[in-house]
Amino acid sequence: MRVNEIFYSLQGEGHFTGTPAVFVRLSGCNLACSFCDTDHRHGVEMTGSEIVAAVNRYPARHVVITGGEPTLQLTASFVDALHESGHFVQIETNGSLEIDPQLADAIDWITCSPKLRQLPAIQRIDELKLLFDTETAGGIAFFEQVRTSSGTDYFLQPCDRSDAALTAANLRACIDYILAHPRWRLSLQTHKLINIP
Repeated sequence: MRVNEIFYSLQGEGHFTGTPAVFVRLSGCNLACSFCDTDHRHGVEMTGSEIVAAVNRYPARHVVITGGEPTLQLTASFVDALHESGHFVQIETNGSLEIDPQLADAIDWITCSPKLRQLPAIQRIDELKLLFDTETAGGIAFFEQVRTSSGTDYFLQPCDRSDAALTAANLRACIDYILAHPRWRLSLQTHKLINIP
């Protein structure tokens, strides 16, 4: 697999906010979003066993496979290898690609964060996390039909536009939207707020 980076931090977003986790960022994505805050284009080739060994250097049991789009490279056998070394495996996917059923069954927690106004192509969603932007807020209702396995893990996350005024406007509008539509919960990028990776 082509790996962009492996690092240890706290999960900053969504259901597991605050959880110590090892992040395995895989290179590459099938989308090219203008607001993407991650340079996932570069990386080094690593075998599954090399990645597991790197993950095992850290004390956390929780592993987050992210990208880019991790389902372009992720395999059930690699997830099984992480399980064999005692890890809980979460992935963060844009949901635009179907996931092989064997892989979907192997993953412990699927966070789906659609970036396009289309229904996710994946079979199971444990957590739905949408970026909220004042320019695209009207599209949120489109995702009301998406169901999560828990029935409660629906998050809106204000989009960071790298501009203080725009970011503040997004946050205020996001809060107002959630207050008017209480199915949703607020997800902040707490890792940015507390200045950790």
